[in-house]
Amino acid sequence: MKKLFLLFLLLFICNFNAQIKYEPGYFIDNTNLKKEVLIKNEGWKNNPEKFEYKNDNSSQAKTLTINNVKEFGVNDKQRFIRKTVSIDLSSEEINRLTDDKEINFKEKTIFLNYVIQGKASLLSYHDGNIKKYFYMIDESEPKQLVYKPFLINQSQISYNKKYQDQIKENLICDNITSSEISQAKYNQNDLSKLFTKYNSCSNNQTIDYNKEKRSNKDAISLSIRPGVVFSSLDLISKYNKDNYTDFGSKTLFRIGVELEYILPFNRNKWALFAEPNFQYFKAEKTIVLFEQTRERSIDYKNIQIPFGIRHYFFLNDNSKIFMNVAIGINVPIRSDIKFSNDPNANKISNGTPILFGAGYKYNNKFGIELRYSKENLLRNFLAMDSNYSNFSVILGYNLF
Repeated sequence: MKKLFLLFLLLFICNFNAQIKYEPGYFIDNTNLKKEVLIKNEGWKNNPEKFEYKNDNSSQAKTLTINNVKEFGVNDKQRFIRKTVSIDLSSEEINRLTDDKEINFKEKTIFLNYVIQGKASLLSYHDGNIKKYFYMIDESEPKQLVYKPFLINQSQISYNKKYQDQIKENLICDNITSSEISQAKYNQNDLSKLFTKYNSCSNNQTIDYNKEKRSNKDAISLSIRPGVVFSSLDLISKYNKDNYTDFGSKTLFRIGVELEYILPFNRNKWALFAEPNFQYFKAEKTIVLFEQTRERSIDYKNIQIPFGIRHYFFLNDNSKIFMNVAIGINVPIRSDIKFSNDPNANKISNGTPILFGAGYKYNNKFGIELRYSKENLLRNFLAMDSNYSNFSVILGYNLF
C-alpha cells in the first residue's frame, strides 16, 4: 500500500509538471479585432465563461472572459460565439421535474457552441445536467429549440416537443419528411442530421464541428492484460487472537482482457473500463493451537471483473499517466478452505473489493499499471475473518 501511495504522489507531481497544450486558435474582442493566438483547449464539457491563451509558446498565459470576447475558436474544430439569449434553464432530471409544461425563459449572456454551421446553424449550451440547443437561419439571432419534460402525475411524464414544430417551420426541404422530424430526439446526433440535410438541400456549405467526435473510432479499445500478482493471505479468529494462520506471500501469474471507453468530453481525459481477469491462490499451513497440530489449506480460484473509472494526465502527444478506481465483481470457481478439525470443505464467499491503480501508457499501444486491492474471503464465516491482499504489476497491449 505504501508503494502505491508513493506512486500516486509521483503521478501528481508529474501531472503538475506535465506539458499543457495550447493549440492554434483565435478570438474576436469587443472592438471586432481578431487575433490569432494559442488557446488552452480544455475540451469543455460545459460551455465556458472564460479561457486561457498565449501569444506564443514562450509568452505568459492570460485569461479572457465572456465580458471582453465576442467569439473564439480552437483548431478549426470548435467555435464559440457570445450571445444574449432567451433560455429555459429547467432541468431534465426526473427528481427535478414540475407539472408546468410552459417554458419559463430567462435572459442570459452565454457562449454558444457551434455544432452545425451553414444556412441553418445548430448551436448547443451545456451546463451540468442542462442541455439546450439553439438554431440560427441566415445568421439571425439564435432561438432556443424548445423541449421540456413535465409531470402529469407522480408516475407519468409527458413532453413539450415544440422543437419539432420549429424545425418543420424553418427547415423546409423536400428531402426532410414529417416522420423524420417527429422521430428526431432532442439530442445532438438527431438534430445534427436534420440541419445537415437541410443545408445540403439548400446547396449550402456545411461545417460539422461535431463530425470528429461522432466518428471517433478510438473511443473504444480492447487490450490484453497479463501480469504478476504478489498475494498474501492470513486468517484471524474473531474471538481468539492465538487462532491465527499466515499463509504467507505468493507470486502468481494473472491474465485479463480490458475494454475501455473514452468519454467524449474534457479532452479524452476520462474513461470507463471493465477488465475480466483470472486469479488464484493455493496454499497449505500447519499451525499449533492449544498444543495440538492442525492443518489448514485454501484453494481459491476466481474470475474478477473490475468496473471502474480512469483519469488520464497527458505528458505529450505519445505519453500519458493515469489513475483509476474500480469495484471488483468476484465469481469464485470451486473455491474452498479446509480445516483439519472440520471434515467438510468450507465454501469461500468474498465481497466486492475496491481496487486502486496507477500507471503509464505509450502511444495508446503499450501500458503498465500498478494495482492494489484488499478483501475478506470469509464473509460467510461467523468466527473468522481473512485479509487477502494483492499488489499487481499489469502489462497492457492494445489490440484495437
